[in-house]
Amino acid sequence: MVIKVFLASSSGSTAIKKKQQDVVGFLEALRVEYDPLDIACNEENRMWMRQNVPEEKKPANGIPLPPQIFNEESYCGDYETFFDAKEDNSVFAFLGLPPPPGSKEAEQADEAHIVTNGNHVEETNGDLDDSIVPLEECNGDVHDEEEQAAEEEEVEGEVAEGENADDEAMEEETEGDEAPADEEEQEEAVEETDELTEVTEAHAEEEEQEEADDDREEEDLQSEEEEELLQLEEEEEAEVQEEEEGDLEETQEEEAE
Repeated sequence: MVIKVFLASSSGSTAIKKKQQDVVGFLEALRVEYDPLDIACNEENRMWMRQNVPEEKKPANGIPLPPQIFNEESYCGDYETFFDAKEDNSVFAFLGLPPPPGSKEAEQADEAHIVTNGNHVEETNGDLDDSIVPLEECNGDVHDEEEQAAEEEEVEGEVAEGENADDEAMEEETEGDEAPADEEEQEEAVEETDELTEVTEAHAEEEEQEEADDDREEEDLQSEEEEELLQLEEEEEAEVQEEEEGDLEETQEEEAE
């Protein structure tokens, strides 16, 4: 299986160059063999890349930008999906390659396999009947325990009556003092809730503003990349036209001679 990375060697976009360098550098760090294919100097590479990127993965204008990654004829993804796989330690799965033994991705795959198949629950093979102990052996004489339980209930009842009497007296003494304290606590709780709500709303507004700024930056970057790619195509078309005109002039000169 050959990993194909489609690149633009003569791109004027610094963003595209940086993305290409990130992909290539990370593949080399992982010692993944890949084949770099230039779409700027090879028309066949550019047409093949455009035709084989799935329609649902193409941008709104229908022109996929480099870098684009394939495993043979199978599409893997673009820079964004590659970056997400790198963050999740799943680059080899993204590329359709088996992870090397001892890598984090291989360890994660082994753990997922163990949890899926339940191999970690393989204990308690003994005879359950051996663990059953007769009631008399565990608890001693049943009749003695019943008598003891009755005596304990009587003692607990007497203690409970005394405690209830003390509790009633204490409640009468402190009943008048608890109401103001409860009101103050309620007011403090309401104030804390209002402050927390204000902080939460402010944080939400900041996040919305940051997301809006990020969306604008991505749109500007996409527009810049599209303009540079169109300019590159126009330059290539002009070069082809110049070559054709030169060939035509040579042919005319040969005919004239």
